[in-house]
Amino acid sequence: MKEIPLFAFVRKYDTAIWVRVIGTILTSLSGFMMRPYLVYYLYDQLNGSVLLSMLIVGLQPLVGIFVNLYAGGLSDRLGRKPMMLASLVIQAVAIGGYMFAEHVWAFALISIVNGIGNAMFMPAANAQISDVVTPEKRAEVFALLHTALNVGSAFGPLLGLMLFTWNPTVIFLLCSLALLGYAGLVVWKVPETLPERGVGQRAGVQRPKMKIRWMDHKDLLWITLLAVPVNLLYAQTETTFPLHLQTHFENSKAVFATIITFNGCVVIALQLWIAKRTEHVSAFLVIAASYLLFGIVALGYGFVPLLGFLLMIEFLFTIGEMLFGPHMQKVISVIAPESQRGWYFSVYGMNWQISRAVGPILGGLLFSHYGGEFMFAVLSGIIILSGIAQTLYIRKLQQKKEKPLAELAM
Repeated sequence: MKEIPLFAFVRKYDTAIWVRVIGTILTSLSGFMMRPYLVYYLYDQLNGSVLLSMLIVGLQPLVGIFVNLYAGGLSDRLGRKPMMLASLVIQAVAIGGYMFAEHVWAFALISIVNGIGNAMFMPAANAQISDVVTPEKRAEVFALLHTALNVGSAFGPLLGLMLFTWNPTVIFLLCSLALLGYAGLVVWKVPETLPERGVGQRAGVQRPKMKIRWMDHKDLLWITLLAVPVNLLYAQTETTFPLHLQTHFENSKAVFATIITFNGCVVIALQLWIAKRTEHVSAFLVIAASYLLFGIVALGYGFVPLLGFLLMIEFLFTIGEMLFGPHMQKVISVIAPESQRGWYFSVYGMNWQISRAVGPILGGLLFSHYGGEFMFAVLSGIIILSGIAQTLYIRKLQQKKEKPLAELAM
């Protein structure tokens, strides 16, 4: 009897992967109800101060930079599951705190606590994928998770817009409950996947702390550094870009929600197809294309005369992120030693934390003094230059890896 395609697709992946998918849909739906409007909320609560709003937003990833240095290593020693659970609970408590915050110091404290929780999750969760998925399938799985993430971005912003105009605090409550629900799924269905080799797992013995010599991991450091400009663009889309839209559109919140929803719908429709089509394409070619698209998008964001033009630019942005995310994560999973997978994803994740820590502040300064057009034009140039460097570097790594295999075949 022939197996139903849907069942075959479900059986294709480990249970831990499907928990990640369901949990990602839950948290992204609530998160995209909150994140697009958080900058508006802070802007109103802090009496229209752009820089103060950007500083509060930037605190979360700034704290995450320091937490990231330890989070991945801890997941390699203590396990993936404990780190994921602690992260989700901490984030739930922090986001729930927004309902009661009234003063600048309270918003700052919430951002700090949320930054700690947020930084703990991805290194452990991505290392878990490397534990249970073979290298040739990792780009596909990361693409599946990116699709799940964009279920939230497709529907969350419009729901958030309705709730924001009614009562913004309800959004924070729903987001907090979604995180707790995800934590419950992890407790119920996710086993520990930390490789047991050399580890007394059954005896409850922790792995010894490994000494890290940073210069032994130059490939990881360069790749991480050159990925920062891409996430600087993401940082602006969540902070200064909504304020930039206010200078061009009277209904800027609705325009912003439309753009994000469009992005999410395109990802849902095309992400897995694109992952399949690019599965066997050289990583450096895919990544080169993504940087080029991001450079064009940054320039397009700066000049926003019409909604139709913005949607065309957003389509390019969506293609770029569908290429960039899964393939960059696959590159990291391939170069990471088995015993340091969590640490490698932790360090790579710092490009996200760094860009979101300094991006809102630098973007806020440029936006305040020179306007959005100048700010996005500068960012476009930085992305193109870093894309050239990243492409050449990953190409060199790929050639270095293929050379010994060619010699072995002789």
